[in-house]
Amino acid sequence: MIYVDSLRSCIPNPRWRWNSSCHLFADSLEELHEFALKVGLKKSYFQAGSIIPHYDLTGNKRREAIEKGAQEIVNPILGKKFLEFIIPSKSTGE
Repeated sequence: MIYVDSLRSCIPNPRWRWNSSCHLFADSLEELHEFALKVGLKKSYFQAGSIIPHYDLTGNKRREAIEKGAQEIVNPILGKKFLEFIIPSKSTGE
């Protein structure tokens, strides 16, 4: 499954010129990269060095991702999904 969180205001910096952004992440890296290509994101945009691997999205790309099937999530769910990603469930055998 592919997820997007809520748009948030950004602290101005030279690497990101937009006023707001959100995150695109998924249950697997393969799924994430495939979906990112569908919404026109370059592989170089991938944020591998963060706790949760993700792509940053602008508001327009967020809308496009949702139109193409990404699931909107709210912060409490986001926190749970992030934890599931970094600490796989013992019940899945991972």
